[in-house]
Amino acid sequence: MNTPVLEILGVSKRFGDNLANDDISLTLERGEIVALLGENGAGKTTLMSILFGHYMPDSGRVLVEGRELPPGRPRAAIRAGIGMVHQHFSLAPNLTVLENVATGTESLWSWRSRRAEAREKLLNISERFGLRVDPDARLGDLSVGEQQRVEILKALYNDARILVLDEPTAVLTQIEAERLFSTLKDMAANGLSLIFISHKLDEVMSTADRIVVLRGGRRVAERATSETSKAELAELMVGRTVIRPVREPSTPGEVVLEAAAVTVRTGGVDKLKSVDFRLHAGEVLGIIGVSGNGQAALAQLLSGILPKTSGDLLLFGEPVDELSVADVIAAGIGRIPEDRNREGAIGEMAIWENAVLERLPAFSRRGLVDRRAGIAFAGKIIEAFDVRGGSPATRTRLLSGGNMQKLILGRNLINRPRILLAAQPARGLDEGAVAAVHERILEARRQGTAVLLISEDLDEVMALADRIQAIVGGRLSPPVSADEVSARRLGLMMAGEWESEVAHAV
Repeated sequence: MNTPVLEILGVSKRFGDNLANDDISLTLERGEIVALLGENGAGKTTLMSILFGHYMPDSGRVLVEGRELPPGRPRAAIRAGIGMVHQHFSLAPNLTVLENVATGTESLWSWRSRRAEAREKLLNISERFGLRVDPDARLGDLSVGEQQRVEILKALYNDARILVLDEPTAVLTQIEAERLFSTLKDMAANGLSLIFISHKLDEVMSTADRIVVLRGGRRVAERATSETSKAELAELMVGRTVIRPVREPSTPGEVVLEAAAVTVRTGGVDKLKSVDFRLHAGEVLGIIGVSGNGQAALAQLLSGILPKTSGDLLLFGEPVDELSVADVIAAGIGRIPEDRNREGAIGEMAIWENAVLERLPAFSRRGLVDRRAGIAFAGKIIEAFDVRGGSPATRTRLLSGGNMQKLILGRNLINRPRILLAAQPARGLDEGAVAAVHERILEARRQGTAVLLISEDLDEVMALADRIQAIVGGRLSPPVSADEVSARRLGLMMAGEWESEVAHAV
């Protein structure tokens, strides 16, 4: 029998009280695509970080083409032909594509840079695998999808024969994701072996040859893709049947937040252009659009980060000239930012510190933070919102993405806010976590909270929102009833076609 390209044998890894990997084994054949599936916090990223040498296993071995890989040595993994594309890119935005790809591949003692040779090699790899990108383009000027291509090219430039992708579509649009998986299939056909970490069942079923499921740090199942279903995989992931919550009919209350002809200009560019909306108590207003059409500016305006340039903004019926972050918090407005790692939490701080960070006066005595009260508050959030992965004293960066999101959600919802600004609240979450987040949002709505939901996920907006507005080029469409509009019509609205064809405004 042929030796597998990769063998992971009995790998275990513990972080304090958290057993992240428990005696996990898997294999990978040449030209095969294996999906590593599991909930947020199931141990997927930890296992792949051990494979790439970022973590030392407590026990177990990794073999590449029958030869044991020295543990804890990323350079040895690279030399063995392993490349890893991380969920959060490790690239320099101020450098060119070529500089990012070639950095670290030349000896410090080299008399001159072999730039011409590097360019030729990059162009050959780019052409072979269909990953076309301008070598001289500045990375910071590229789209997220193009930056991901550069991450993959960097791994291939280092002669990777095994490519590991961690949540490769977490920050991609649907079109970019489809292009990526088409490319991955072509790469496998050319002999590359791939593992991709995911919790998205559609992409797993359409791309993988074989699926390995982790739950609670243990391998619980392996299936050939042709012999399983999304329903079975969802149940294997979470250990129970997952049912998404359903929005119930409701009667909205008073208008709590209103914008009239509001424009936001920054850097000489109008990010928002004369937008109008009304948000009522006890309703979810969905803002749907393709990334980069002004969603970030809208969230920053209402979070007190960006000032309005013109127009009228009314909060609880009172005109607001300029909002500050302190004003937003004092007004009882909860915020779930789009990027939980950069804007939602400070990774090096403990869970309890992040829990009280925005409300320090309530947890302070004579200018000193009341640690005991903060820990008790964090404990309530952990219990009420099922935040797994540690105690209140655990560093927040050790939480999975889904559990960090539940911490941020709990911090904002445990003391019911009057308004909740939720930007991409379920981005990058598994089926179980998505259902939990959606249930919490609908529960807040039932309790009278006004929810402004900003999302690029059409299914999410249609499931949660009472009324929907599309955002295109910084402009907002008139609102339409979620119960009276089709997915196709919303797609047209997201393309800017709303003047005469959309359902009646509400």
